[in-house]
Amino acid sequence: MTYTGVVLDAPDARELADFYRRLLGWEVAEDSPDWVSLREPGGTARLSFQTEKRYRRPAWPAADNAQLMMAHLDIEVDDLRAELTHAVAEGAEVAEYQPQRDVRVCLDPAGHPFCLFVREGAGN
Repeated sequence: MTYTGVVLDAPDARELADFYRRLLGWEVAEDSPDWVSLREPGGTARLSFQTEKRYRRPAWPAADNAQLMMAHLDIEVDDLRAELTHAVAEGAEVAEYQPQRDVRVCLDPAGHPFCLFVREGAGN
């Protein structure tokens, strides 16, 4: 068995993949109308996207009678302010609810939460 990565459902796989391509600076490894995979340049990490026409945006934070978040991405950054600005410029939304001072929860264009953080002791 070989673990190859995470797959995020979205109303439009290509649209969401393009957001993460710009956000992370990763390369397109596979591209078809309903499936796109990104690959870390020079690495083996992958993040894939699948079109799901019945996709429902998750609620953040969790709310009764709403689609619950099933997973989120953690993205380590060197400069939290600069990378938050970059994420917003690429189409992310800063979540209204922020449970931690040193982490910024954002929502991608399909509503998937992801966290930007600086490793403890790294500054910023």
